[in-house]
Amino acid sequence: MTPIFLTSSDDPRIAAFRDVRERDLTGRDGLFIAEGEVVLNVLTSPWSRCRTRAVLLAEKRLEKLAPVLARLDSEVPVYAAPQDVLDSIAGFHLHRGILALGEKPDPMDPDAFLAARPARSVLVGAVGIGNADNMGGIFRNAAALGACGVMVDPGCCDPFYRKAIRVSVGAVLRTPLMAGLTAQAMVERAEAHGYVPLALTPGEGPELAALPVPDRALVLLGSEGPGLPAEVLARARPVRIPMASGFDSLNVAATSAIVLHHLTRSGGESRTC
Repeated sequence: MTPIFLTSSDDPRIAAFRDVRERDLTGRDGLFIAEGEVVLNVLTSPWSRCRTRAVLLAEKRLEKLAPVLARLDSEVPVYAAPQDVLDSIAGFHLHRGILALGEKPDPMDPDAFLAARPARSVLVGAVGIGNADNMGGIFRNAAALGACGVMVDPGCCDPFYRKAIRVSVGAVLRTPLMAGLTAQAMVERAEAHGYVPLALTPGEGPELAALPVPDRALVLLGSEGPGLPAEVLARARPVRIPMASGFDSLNVAATSAIVLHHLTRSGGESRTC
């Protein structure tokens, strides 16, 4: 790996890294920006589902990151710049000093994926999760607790939004993702492959601790406030986490951690993919 040293933010070779925050909002046509050392380490690891297109670093980070950068294919350019030039390119002070341009994985066939899962496994279905912090937290919990994959509906924010990737500590880059399915389609596809849909709700329903854990479970999580659509609650098995007096629910990312831990560790037997 031979870094390409930059002296100007106007260099056309780093156009994809310019004005990061504005481009976050408009999209990148199948590409994404990853930020920070932890995320770069996941992106370049053997278990990443994404391909690295380019890396842009502060010059002071080159020596420490040499082992990580050595994993890159020889054709992937690594650009290095002084901190002030880097900040000018990004459009804000990039104190981590690390950006990478990545390529999203190809879309997955839900039926082929679900058919190949273990007999005892757990999936996550995200419905209307518009907050990038919550999305990142859900992916982090799914990866850490052994969920086989995550489904996201069209009402969700893009899991490859820079902040979501960062909050997930790179889990978005390695976790199987099925996007574009409506909540109803998630349930239908999952049930066709033996998954029992569990709808998390602060309303009526059995407590999580008393739930007989199915061999295959789809955990459905709705947005904070509206929650899951009524038609999904009517079709799925409602489940609730009891609250102390005065509270009606938890943050959706915290909820995902509690539920996934219960489902994947029930009976002392780990259910991980």
